[in-house]
Amino acid sequence: MRGRQVRLIDQNNAQVGIVSFETAMARAQAAGLDLVLVPSKGDPQVTRIMDFGKYQYEESKRAREARRAQQQPKLKEVKLHVNIDSNDFAIKLRKAREFLADGDKVRVLLTFRGREMAHKELGMDVLNRFLADLAEISTPDGPPRQLGKAVNVTLSVKPQFRKERTAAKPEKPAREEKSATAEEAAN
Repeated sequence: MRGRQVRLIDQNNAQVGIVSFETAMARAQAAGLDLVLVPSKGDPQVTRIMDFGKYQYEESKRAREARRAQQQPKLKEVKLHVNIDSNDFAIKLRKAREFLADGDKVRVLLTFRGREMAHKELGMDVLNRFLADLAEISTPDGPPRQLGKAVNVTLSVKPQFRKERTAAKPEKPAREEKSATAEEAAN
């Protein structure tokens, strides 16, 4: 790099122009900062005078914030049986809708007990009805798969039906209000 010409950007993001590498190093040392080579395809390579340690810290902080803000879907499970009652079916359906609205994936697990294995078509009817009721807000990740005495399928929510998880929690009433109402009740 010695003896080459570089395009220099100073600590205030102002372009100094094309100077020798030694001059750029001297200016960086005079400012008490680092001379950083910026990745570019220009003929005179671009260098910048900056505090590189501070830059790395801010980049890692930005990356941590991005990871924290990222929504990681969880896998929730809803278990069904062949002879499920209509009310139980409705409750399981409502819970699955809530899970999907929160952005989670839902694994629907239909289990067979004893002689129910002889009538798999009855179980598949229950599973297909469940999938049909959720078809407007979700899509199956694949076809239903039989694993031993169970059939399972994983559902993902369609993006337009996902609500944000950043909803603020309701605030608790202050302690002063509680004590004031307790005093009124005592009188």
